[in-house]
Amino acid sequence: MKISTKGRYGLTIMMELARKYGEGPTSLKSIAEKHQLSEHYLEQLIAPLRNGGLVKSIRGAYGGYILSKLPKDITSGDVIRVLEGPISPVDFTEEDDPAKRDLWVRIRDVIAEVLDSSTLLDLISFKDEGKNDNYMFYI
Repeated sequence: MKISTKGRYGLTIMMELARKYGEGPTSLKSIAEKHQLSEHYLEQLIAPLRNGGLVKSIRGAYGGYILSKLPKDITSGDVIRVLEGPISPVDFTEEDDPAKRDLWVRIRDVIAEVLDSSTLLDLISFKDEGKNDNYMFYI
């Protein structure tokens, strides 16, 4: 499964709204400018997020968008499913070889577990403490 720009930019929108949670509405224009993204594209993404119950729109001169729930209550899985659809690395059927089907199901379940255990609060609170496994090799 490859997450498209819909999922990635949608997560960007949601993380910005989580950072501003409790401060009032945030405009898509400000998010677009901060991340150098197309405001028009973000407008296309916000509709399914609103229809999915993840954000609320506020009208008026100082309007914009706010999260419909606390950042700790919205997972990255919620966002990805709304924008990308069901989480699955491949389409498989009951007719598929049982060993391959089991592999795809296990991969799907691990991806879903990671997405569903990562809240917006987790994402905006993340601190890179050197836990990445990047190695430098010299020849």
